[in-house]
Amino acid sequence: MNMAVIHISEADAARDFAGLMARVRAGIEVVIDGASPAVKLSMVATRPGRLLSESIALAEAHSKELGYEPVMDEAYAADMEEIIRNRKPRDTSAWD
Repeated sequence: MNMAVIHISEADAARDFAGLMARVRAGIEVVIDGASPAVKLSMVATRPGRLLSESIALAEAHSKELGYEPVMDEAYAADMEEIIRNRKPRDTSAWD
């Protein structure tokens, strides 16, 4: 599959970054010229699964459909408690 490619200036990229990201999400490859070296933005493989917030929203919608809240089995609840208890803050030092 050939991906559409557009070339824009660094100034245009900075001026409308949200629009630029929308194009990338739509499958367009963006080359930012004027940067040294030039920069290419493109989609990588989508991440598997769903966010926890999405899972919670689905569970809430499902419980409204059922008329009651589903109950986790004990083993699953214990696994989730362990995951939460051992959770560590994200290290963002490499982003600076």
